[in-house]
Amino acid sequence: MSTHERPEGLKPVQPTRPGSLAPQAQPGPEIPRLQRRVVSVLVGGQILGGIGMGATLSLGSLLAAQLSGSNAWSGMAATMSTLGAAFAAVPLARLAQARGRRVSLSTGALIAGAGAVTAITAASLGVFPLLLLGLMLLGAGSAVNLQARFAATDLSRPGSRGRDLSIVVWSTTIGAVLGPNLFGPGEIVGAALGLPPLTGAFAFSVAAQLAAAVVYATGLRPDPLLTAMASRVTDLAAPKPKSGLRILRSNPRARYAVAAVALSHATMVALMSMTPVHLRDHGASLTVVGLTISLHIAGMYALSPVFGWMADKVGRLPTILLGQAMLLVSLVLAGLAPDSGTAVTTSLILLGLGWSASVVAGSALVAESAHVQDRPAIQGVSDLSMNAAGATGGALAGPVLAAVGYSGLGFLSIALVATVIIWTALQPRRPAQDQEQP
Repeated sequence: MSTHERPEGLKPVQPTRPGSLAPQAQPGPEIPRLQRRVVSVLVGGQILGGIGMGATLSLGSLLAAQLSGSNAWSGMAATMSTLGAAFAAVPLARLAQARGRRVSLSTGALIAGAGAVTAITAASLGVFPLLLLGLMLLGAGSAVNLQARFAATDLSRPGSRGRDLSIVVWSTTIGAVLGPNLFGPGEIVGAALGLPPLTGAFAFSVAAQLAAAVVYATGLRPDPLLTAMASRVTDLAAPKPKSGLRILRSNPRARYAVAAVALSHATMVALMSMTPVHLRDHGASLTVVGLTISLHIAGMYALSPVFGWMADKVGRLPTILLGQAMLLVSLVLAGLAPDSGTAVTTSLILLGLGWSASVVAGSALVAESAHVQDRPAIQGVSDLSMNAAGATGGALAGPVLAAVGYSGLGFLSIALVATVIIWTALQPRRPAQDQEQP
């Protein structure tokens, strides 16, 4: 964006020599109002996008087992979804850096809608590889959800960054909790439309993703990321953007933040993705499976504003440690009482809560670990790492479940939590605001 295109309400900055940082512009009265609007639009998009999340994670594993003929392939549902999110992360981040969040988020939502159509087609034809492709495309919706949380920080103040980010994360609760409970209505709608079993809820995903794309495309004007870039540096002063990998090599704090988010996500995906299969093998009904996943997803998102407040007020590192403690208790509970429905449900709730605390605080660290023009790059790498780790966890979870059972899966996953706890203990204890980059 050129200097003469700077949005209304931003005070210009004086050019500095090329390659140096320009002094940060003082936001005019339009910036706080624009930030409130951006958060509201992101909340609306997240609610719509979250509707398809539950169906993708829960019904996807059941469809994979059905079409492949083996439970060992059920983990591929979460794997392909997270791989899709990983593959979409960097291209969507680059698109955001070049064209803004509006174009990037709406494009990702459209890709996810196409994935839901592909999954329905695969089930209709009985083609397992086509289902995997559809689930991969649906993963772009997860990439949009992840990028939306960073979009909430583009114009936020350092002292409220965790709060703004967590509000957008929290908003996913409504759609994500509603998603698994659309199994029953989805089957009714699917039967009326002539769709095969277990695909009706994907029809809701198509409509929700299309609506989310419209919300992002029409609501994010002016674009928050382009506005932030215009408010921070002038065209003459802007340093050349760094790649995400270069930032990771030179920034230990960024490496830690990216790793904490990725490993926490891998822990969550590994156990959660196998829970529907484990419950069904123990005689649980589809309704019970849907309720369990709904409670898990509620744990992932419902208390995220609390963890955002903690990340701002108590600190990023203590909040990450709290998240790891909850993940640890969840895994131990799953390992000790895999045959208890109550214990499994409690474990899944704690798994969601631990993920929420770790990802909200870790994402706040990622968002503030680079200069404004470099943030999309490090955020894209973070999302790529997060989803690649989740895909690996999901891929390994199926064979591990077949080999050592649900209990063994829980105990083996403790190694991931231990890694984050040790790495966190080695981090220097500095106030969050000291990490802020101009």
